[in-house]
Amino acid sequence: MAEQVPPVSPVEVETERRVRAWAEAQRARGRRVALVTSGGTQVPLEARAVRFLENFSSGRRGAASAERLVRAGYGVCFLYRTRSAFPWARALPLSGPALLDVLRVHDGDAGGQRVVVDCSGSALPDLVPALLAYHRAKEEGALLVLEFTGLVEYLALLRAAARALAPLGSSAMFYLAAAVSDFYIPASEMPEHKIQSTDGPLQITMKMVPKMLSPLVKEWAPEAFVISFKLETNPSILIDKAKQALEKYRHQVVVANVLDSRRTSVIVVTKDSETQLSLSDDEVAQGMEIEEKIVSYLESQHRAFMEK
Repeated sequence: MAEQVPPVSPVEVETERRVRAWAEAQRARGRRVALVTSGGTQVPLEARAVRFLENFSSGRRGAASAERLVRAGYGVCFLYRTRSAFPWARALPLSGPALLDVLRVHDGDAGGQRVVVDCSGSALPDLVPALLAYHRAKEEGALLVLEFTGLVEYLALLRAAARALAPLGSSAMFYLAAAVSDFYIPASEMPEHKIQSTDGPLQITMKMVPKMLSPLVKEWAPEAFVISFKLETNPSILIDKAKQALEKYRHQVVVANVLDSRRTSVIVVTKDSETQLSLSDDEVAQGMEIEEKIVSYLESQHRAFMEK
């Protein structure tokens, strides 16, 4: 897999069929479509995997962006990592005392019991609007969910979805917010069983993951509006890295951000411009998320791209 994508599987064929049928329904409703990828990828170190390599991605950016894209009138195909953040479910406390504190047990009509969520306090101020928005999107068919765990699964599903959306031409947006690993161990080079600590210090040689942007832009969906994301820890190299990606892959936009300020500031880089989007202190205090500005800006860029 070092220089090529994985072979086509029956699951990929079925996924392409599902996404194509859904995309045709979106086109019939006059909607633009966005494929949003979200969350990190898991790279196993063993065939019967006990140990993995991960990154810190929670999927928050992808989930928040998907919500706003639906609100902006897009049909959203949400390709996300299992157990990462999910659109609108972000309003729920997912574990621990925060979850237990809002659950109440009540006696039911037939002597049984039922569990209800108490929204009367301040713990879940956004739950009701989130539930209404989620069910509205689901009822209107505006959200299609695809789920992955490992790297190979992600690459296959991305290819299937891209091919399915290709007939939409310039009305399709690819919003590639997933934090995809740059390195992996080929299956042929993995140990079958758990690596034993008694064998001494561990040395790992990893291969480069094939970059999907190139075939996506050139082959799978050549007319689509494609956005990639670039995260760096060193601000001095950020813009150069973004411009290098645009030059190499020939897509439309890189959203560039620095690790320490990624929640409040990004730079949207195209071949002709660099536009900084930031939250003010007042906007942060009001609970605004940077994804609101990112999606608003990119929606207008996508509209201009279609008009060309």
